[in-house]
Amino acid sequence: MSDRLDVRKTYKLFIGGEFPRSESGRSYPALDVDGAVVARVAQASRKDVRDAVRAARAAQEGWAGRTGYNRGQILYRVAEMLEDRAAGFVEQLKIGGSSRRQAEVEVEQSIDRIVWYAGWCDKFAQVLGNLNPVAGPFFNISTPEPTGVVAIIAPEKPALLGVVSRLAPVLVPGNTAVLVTSSSLPLPAATFAEALATSDVPGGVINILTGAAAELTPWLAGHMDVDAIDLTGSDPSLVEAAELAAADNVKRVVRFDAADSQSPYQIAAFTETKTVWHPKGL
Repeated sequence: MSDRLDVRKTYKLFIGGEFPRSESGRSYPALDVDGAVVARVAQASRKDVRDAVRAARAAQEGWAGRTGYNRGQILYRVAEMLEDRAAGFVEQLKIGGSSRRQAEVEVEQSIDRIVWYAGWCDKFAQVLGNLNPVAGPFFNISTPEPTGVVAIIAPEKPALLGVVSRLAPVLVPGNTAVLVTSSSLPLPAATFAEALATSDVPGGVINILTGAAAELTPWLAGHMDVDAIDLTGSDPSLVEAAELAAADNVKRVVRFDAADSQSPYQIAAFTETKTVWHPKGL
């Protein structure tokens, strides 16, 4: 019988492509389905929120400036990294109470969902844009552009598929993201951040915060440099206050049915439409 102690991992935040500890120094235990401590997770503070938004803003122009084809390549690479770590994700989902088969299905769906959205990166503009009919000697062309920095409150469950489903449509048109993970099941999202660090995603495009969603949501909703917030995974008791805070800078507020997570309309929710007039014959 071995008398060595297990070295339990402490998961950090993912901000600007790096893994800082929480500025506050706080962490909290990640528990298995029986209530046993399996790891510790950084508990993000208000300063961490500000740092994540700053990183997302710095990365947004470069991410939006890439071709849709290149963004699709990068998202596909993320799917490759999840495929490579599939067994580890299955074990983490089992810690949260899923059966092996349930965990395997969730991991497979997560990988497939990223691939599906990767395929839209160089196609959504043709579907969401338009050459508009006008009465006059003009071309009238509408094209979608990214909204900017998007805050995402991920659902508590499913812990991995919920993160992927809310994150992918935000990234497709060139937005950057600050995502708050499931508070009760943070390990799949924290490990997902480690997969991102070994993919081709530029630093700052995706920022992942673990901690108390009830604490972090108001700060993101009221942040003046966040352009949109996805409250799909937010507790209903927080939604009204978040919507009021978002109104201060006319922040777009999005809420989807968590079960409806694969649609080009989810991409459209995080775009702005630019319309250009141009005279014919010039």
